[in-house]
Amino acid sequence: MRFLCDVMLGRLARWLRLAGFDTLYDAAAADANLATTARAEGRWLLTRDRRLASGAGPRVVLVRAVSLADQLAEVGERLPLAAAANRSFSRCPRCNGLLKAAARETVSRRVPPYVAAHAPEFRLCQDCGQVYWPGTHVPRIERRLAAILGGGGPLGGGEDEGHR
Repeated sequence: MRFLCDVMLGRLARWLRLAGFDTLYDAAAADANLATTARAEGRWLLTRDRRLASGAGPRVVLVRAVSLADQLAEVGERLPLAAAANRSFSRCPRCNGLLKAAARETVSRRVPPYVAAHAPEFRLCQDCGQVYWPGTHVPRIERRLAAILGGGGPLGGGEDEGHR
């Protein structure tokens, strides 16, 4: 399942990416282009804009919720997210690129020394080059995604927002 989020749903886009969904988000994209892009690429358009939703066609979800948890739950009520969420932590939450395993030697100069020495694994975004590793926040993210998406068990490796 693929998504395109409008400018008002940036946090939702990031969390859909964490759950492994191919999710486009461009804060500068014009509304007129969003529906066209979504149709052309077979994506679900997620929007908070009633006017955009009314003219976007059948593959649109008008998101009324304000909080992130409620937004995820609302999209999950409309679409089978739980059935499709099986690749958590496989996409870059920043740019949507695919994450690939990276050798410690490849990323050691791009992460803090303690992380370079002790992190069990690293992932590298194939598009933007961002480095991720499982931090202490990963279990919290996994629990939140599992609760919202109805999944059980671990959701994958991890990413760290404290990267550099």
